[in-house]
Amino acid sequence: MNKERYWVTVVSKDHVLRGVGGNFMQANHGKASSLKKLHTGDWVIFYSPKLRYEGDEKLQAFTAIGRVADEELYQYQMSECFMPYRRNINFYDCKDVPIVPLIGLLDFIENKKSWGYRFRFGFFAIDQHDFTLIKTQMLASTSIRQLNNSSSKPISYDTVFAQNSN
Repeated sequence: MNKERYWVTVVSKDHVLRGVGGNFMQANHGKASSLKKLHTGDWVIFYSPKLRYEGDEKLQAFTAIGRVADEELYQYQMSECFMPYRRNINFYDCKDVPIVPLIGLLDFIENKKSWGYRFRFGFFAIDQHDFTLIKTQMLASTSIRQLNNSSSKPISYDTVFAQNSN
């Protein structure tokens, strides 16, 4: 059984919304190398530096969160000359979370003054501490299904977090 892993990928918000709408992700302009690192059940957090890929309006927020649905890596024909690789993702309802208030708390950002440097790589692993910090902010007050409960009734994420922190 594989150990659960946590990833961050850098994607403009408009492209994140396409992925959420189709339950898929692409990384690093459709290259396969990053996506090959993912396994079923891994978590992926999407960071959006900008609202639109071709725009200049900054966002600087975590904008989507999901889990890898299966082991399938596939190509999708977007145009005659662009066939990016994709992975299937089960996305959670979440809210956008600005990064600036979290910078001092995130271990993966070593240099707090040049915090954007880490995101230049486009795709990277994070530890459980950082993942939990971001996930807690993104899923706060949203309805999810408790993963370790046989009941399929939606419950508040706040309730799950409170139960697990005792």
